[in-house]
Amino acid sequence: MCGICGKLALADPDRPIERETISKMTQTLQHRGPDDQGLFLSRGVGLGHRRLKIIDLSSGKQPIANEDETVWVVYNGEIYNYQELRSFLVARGHRFRTRTDTEVIVHLYEECGEGVVAKLQGMFSLALWDEKQRRLLLARDRVGIKPLYYYLSSDFLIFASELKAILADASVRAEIEEETLDRFLTHLYLPGEQTLLRRLFKLKPGHYLMARDGRIQTKQYWDLRFSSTRHRQDIEESAHELDELLARTVRAHMISDVPVGVLLSGGVDSTAMLSYAVETTGRKVQTFTIGFDDPRCTDERPFARLAAARYGTEHYDITISAKDFLAFLPNYVWHMEEPVCEPPGVALYYVSKLARDHVTVLLSGEGGDEAFAGYPNYRNLVWLERLKTLLGPLRTPASSIAAGLSQLIRSDRLARYGKLMTLPLEGYYLSRTATPLNFFNRNKTELYTREFQDRVQLNGFSTAATEFFTAVRGRPTLDQMLYVDSKTWLPDDLLVKADKMTMANSVELRVPLLDHHVLEFAASLRPECKLRGFSLKYLLKKTLLRKVPCEILQRKKAGFPVPYVSWLQQDAKKLFWELLTDRRTTQRGYFRQEQIEHLLHESTNHAGYAKEIFSLAVLELWHRIFLEGESPSLLAIR
Repeated sequence: MCGICGKLALADPDRPIERETISKMTQTLQHRGPDDQGLFLSRGVGLGHRRLKIIDLSSGKQPIANEDETVWVVYNGEIYNYQELRSFLVARGHRFRTRTDTEVIVHLYEECGEGVVAKLQGMFSLALWDEKQRRLLLARDRVGIKPLYYYLSSDFLIFASELKAILADASVRAEIEEETLDRFLTHLYLPGEQTLLRRLFKLKPGHYLMARDGRIQTKQYWDLRFSSTRHRQDIEESAHELDELLARTVRAHMISDVPVGVLLSGGVDSTAMLSYAVETTGRKVQTFTIGFDDPRCTDERPFARLAAARYGTEHYDITISAKDFLAFLPNYVWHMEEPVCEPPGVALYYVSKLARDHVTVLLSGEGGDEAFAGYPNYRNLVWLERLKTLLGPLRTPASSIAAGLSQLIRSDRLARYGKLMTLPLEGYYLSRTATPLNFFNRNKTELYTREFQDRVQLNGFSTAATEFFTAVRGRPTLDQMLYVDSKTWLPDDLLVKADKMTMANSVELRVPLLDHHVLEFAASLRPECKLRGFSLKYLLKKTLLRKVPCEILQRKKAGFPVPYVSWLQQDAKKLFWELLTDRRTTQRGYFRQEQIEHLLHESTNHAGYAKEIFSLAVLELWHRIFLEGESPSLLAIR
């Protein structure tokens, strides 16, 4: 795992790139690669790299070139089929100087050109410079496990694994794109390629960018297809095939020259990864989990310890408090770089910090819910869509009846789903179903100042979803939701958190359930194999019957229950009030002061709107750090 960066002159291809600039950008990524650094400079281009040694510890310094040094690459990630590709390339006459997966990319490019990315199995972001053709190739893995940002002006293309490395270039000005601020508050993260900064973009998952002769072109090389090719296959046969696929995939993800551990959440997916990992290695596996000192929070540690005992691991856990949470919050914003409402990210930081004392690589169960339908949201909306079809034109009066009943019996859930009765799926889905009731989307005209409303075009719920729903129009409801999540929620929320929080501690996080072979297998299953009646992840759980303890397999999904709601009511109450009513905050001119105070009152006294308050706090800290240059250490909430 590493950090990459670079700069390409566009308007004047012979314009020299300053070594000092690339060096400064590279240094900003030190936490991603504390073991080594390297630079490459040529006419009109510069590449930088920070290395975290995982494979071939004695060599493999990047940038790496081909035999005649006409092709150079910097790369972040792991290629799990690199040994197979290496054998193919050796047979084709290529000579290798290292045992790294990085060098495979160089020689494979010589064989396949830009088609190299479609041959790679793994997680990656890479930059490849072809000296002969004077072209730069940037690419990102299929799902977006590894981040890659780029800045585009008339003069330069600047790219990096993290935004802060791009901002280290003195030619880049950090200017907010206010339209995307509204998009963030709509979804509580930023779906799509835009960031909060002008001219700064995310390279989309499954895409590559080619820059040549001052022109930029992006292409998609992979997409998730829902084919249901296994619609006639027996469920037992499918379970057997999935078991073999998971075993192969985890075996590939265990390849490393440094210790590999497992991040245990106490849930089905992480326990499954542990079971396959133990079968793969002859060494004792180390496992890690986290808990909280708040008794009102579901404690995952007993289930993690149960799994650790079942598989005989060397187990470690850690407890954090509200004080720990608040102390890290500005650094959470610094490392995340994009404002994302992910309080569990703070917990992930602390548990990966614990793990770093023992291992360099962690396996995680991230992605199982998105591949095999593990969220209650999927079940609830499938049934809601069926009900809407059944009711037909009676949906509107049914919605009114649900609204009345919800007040009578005081049911927030009934009120929520009653409101959704009259909306199309793509009209609300990206807002995670509850957002049509959240304060931001119900009250934007009251929340935003008149001046801010005049400057931005307010986003509707469907703005970021239309493109993706169109791609799967006509597919079953479950397939539509899984596809949209794989394009938005997964890369732009969950995987941002997973990458940034672990790399903050120089830990590589691997996610076997997001290997594209696993995703393609899951997408080829008919919906009933994933959601059967009210049972979620049906086939996956059937596959894991003999591997995961029944206490874990049958337990209700808990997610990652960080008790930030209760912390906002007690420990953090005063601090969040001070931050969000501070004169600097209010003078930005986005929000009406009385509405912010109403939100704070409701959140701290009635446990409502905790996500909104957390999102506003993150947004304000983001302004102070990335637009005003304040150090996160000086902003630490104590």
